[in-house]
Amino acid sequence: MTTSPGVAVAATFVILLVVLAIMYNRLVRARIRVHEAWSGIAVQLQRRADLVPNLVEIVKGYGVHEREIFETVAKARAAMTQAAGPAEAGLANTGLTHALGRLFAVVENYPTIRASDNFHSLQRELAAIEERIAYARQFYNRNVLAYNTLIATLPSMPLARSLHFERENFFDTEGSSKDPVAVHLN
Repeated sequence: MTTSPGVAVAATFVILLVVLAIMYNRLVRARIRVHEAWSGIAVQLQRRADLVPNLVEIVKGYGVHEREIFETVAKARAAMTQAAGPAEAGLANTGLTHALGRLFAVVENYPTIRASDNFHSLQRELAAIEERIAYARQFYNRNVLAYNTLIATLPSMPLARSLHFERENFFDTEGSSKDPVAVHLN
């Protein structure tokens, strides 16, 4: 029994449609994983930003003449909460990290702040949030790497380009590996 050319063409067309649907679904799943991973970072960055006013208030009570540092921290926090997307958030996160570093340097001049239970509690919470941010960043960047590789390699690259799947940015915190926030618990 021989198959007609029409049946062979139809079968080839159906197979091609199935392959395209599978590739499309892989692209969509990868993009959704990137967005889900970003939401994990956003939650931790918001937690960190929400903690900053409490830290500033404790330090303000003791170091009233450190107004410039409080303003710097407030501006950095505002930039962090208004950042849109990984690139902006990475820059804002770096700014907040540096501002917090300056705030903790001020704390070193005030032994009564360092002795405060409230301050110690906030420091521990900040350290825990920093660890969660680092983990969320690794998870996000792994998903971005997988997604960007998927849209830039064959066989999915032509489909990704034709459907405008855009490259995602990594969450890079400039200097984060070199200058972590100094959190001293003693």
